[in-house]
Amino acid sequence: MDAKEQKVLDAMKNAGKELKTGEIAELSGIDKKEVSKIISNLKKIGLVESPKRCYYTVKK
Repeated sequence: MDAKEQKVLDAMKNAGKELKTGEIAELSGIDKKEVSKIISNLKKIGLVESPKRCYYTVKK
């Protein structure tokens, strides 16, 4: 896992709630398009889930 992926995960963990891509981008300081790619990768490896459309959270 690279530093940006870790930053996105940390932002999601610290929020403690489901977030939209834009909110994650604001909290992590990473561009929204890049956050979308990172979330996609994190979903593939099973670290992030989408409980409802367009919202993401860290898998428990």
